[in-house]
Amino acid sequence: MAKVGIFVGSSGGVTQSAAEKLEEMFEDAELINMEEDYDDLEQFEEFDILLIGSSTWGQGDPQRDWVDPLYEMDNDEPDFSGKKVAFFGAGDQDTHGEFFVSALGKMENIFKKCGAETGFGYWPTEGYSYTFSDAQRDDKFCGLAIDDINQEDMTDARLSAWAEQVKKEMGI
Repeated sequence: MAKVGIFVGSSGGVTQSAAEKLEEMFEDAELINMEEDYDDLEQFEEFDILLIGSSTWGQGDPQRDWVDPLYEMDNDEPDFSGKKVAFFGAGDQDTHGEFFVSALGKMENIFKKCGAETGFGYWPTEGYSYTFSDAQRDDKFCGLAIDDINQEDMTDARLSAWAEQVKKEMGI
């Protein structure tokens, strides 16, 4: 059985809450909070499947606890061949619509560069209203976009549907 690691960086708590709900939806998944539980890049090696969560900050940047690990990945390029990766994260499409969930796109690029298999959990852009996103790939985001500020009532249903989609796409 595939071992699932959920790695999450969250400042406001929305992405952390989503990660905790996903942990319940994925059997035997292990939740790693990037601030409290993360040690080094070798932790990623323990898992076959990585669910990567981050809120978006500033001009589309990943949450601060991801800065050092992503910098290290981008420069050292560890071998993530054989790892299946899906992304999820929070943003605010009204107030910060010019960079809505852009962190997911930036993270996908780095994980891909390290050989990870991405493309799982792509989520429709329909139903969102934003100006631009580095996470947009044609008519989808490269992961689940969560907006608890403007669409909180949709979060739980989106999480459930996304988890089922990812399980099906990854064959777990």
